[in-house]
Amino acid sequence: MTDQGPTSAGDDLPGKPTSASRTTLSHIMTANETNLLGTVHGGVIMKLVDDAAGAVAGRHSGGPAVTASMDEMVFLSPVRVGDLVHVHAQCNWTGRTSMEIGVRVMAERWNESTPAQQVGSAYLVFAAVDEDGKPRSVPPVLPDSERNARRFQEAQIRRTHRLARRRAIRELREQRPDE
Repeated sequence: MTDQGPTSAGDDLPGKPTSASRTTLSHIMTANETNLLGTVHGGVIMKLVDDAAGAVAGRHSGGPAVTASMDEMVFLSPVRVGDLVHVHAQCNWTGRTSMEIGVRVMAERWNESTPAQQVGSAYLVFAAVDEDGKPRSVPPVLPDSERNARRFQEAQIRRTHRLARRRAIRELREQRPDE
């Protein structure tokens, strides 16, 4: 892949390849994490997703980063007690101070040798912050494969949609403030 350079004018931080901050968090699910249906609470999975994504955001940005939003959290199948859950996360896209982190959730039985199955996915946006909680610049992500270049482009589309949705809602509220 070619160096895409900084994502914003004035930022001269050297880029980092996608692989530099990729991480996997694994956790075995216990009875303490179940809901009334006997499967693992979606919120437990969401916390693991946020934890893994936060680790990637901190690694990529080289410091603290906070969750700004979670998009498209998709649960494909239930997670059960005794499942070994693997949360794979990587930085897909960077702006000036924000990063989109893509997450894939896989599960396998702790005592079987069958392959892990995908049980969920999510996209999170993190903002890098300094010690005062103010936004700080992040290095550009450099996709290091064709797959990661596609993920970068898909992330740009999601960002465009996020911004358009926020703008449309803000405009509607300005037109109808008392409703």
